[in-house]
Amino acid sequence: MQRLKIVFSGPIGAGKTQAIASLSDIPVVSTEAQNTDLAAHTKALTTVGMDYGELTLEGGTGIGLYGTPGQERFNFIWPILSQGALGVIILIDHSAADPVQDMARYLANFDKIYQGHIIIGVSQIDKKPERPFEIYRDWLRENSRNLPIFPVDMRKRDDVLLLVETIITKLEQE
Repeated sequence: MQRLKIVFSGPIGAGKTQAIASLSDIPVVSTEAQNTDLAAHTKALTTVGMDYGELTLEGGTGIGLYGTPGQERFNFIWPILSQGALGVIILIDHSAADPVQDMARYLANFDKIYQGHIIIGVSQIDKKPERPFEIYRDWLRENSRNLPIFPVDMRKRDDVLLLVETIITKLEQE
């Protein structure tokens, strides 16, 4: 059986833990702790180490799903979790104060590791419907970036599966 690895990253509150929980065939291993950085986000719990789940695709291919902590103070673990991964799915919280800047920051961090093996999922669109989705595509276009980007609901397995299937398809086309 082939074994693959995909990393989910993004700022606190973007839905990394939920995305992995929506896909995982096993109970998710999570290192959530009480959020002590309420200035960054008001959620009660936050990942401080990693999240881990497993997904088995048709044909038996297994995928390890690794979620990074979203707080910048834990960014030292991002490259460690990224070792040996096919690529990264960057999740962005549409309702954040400056989601485009969040996307730019995460792309700058993960470009060094993946050189284009990146998919972007934008969550929480329902919390800020007046903000146009085009702001992300405009930024990508202005910065000569051609990356797949999708609005997603991390609670919906099919939405998250689309991100995983897109990264696998993108790699198969190379």
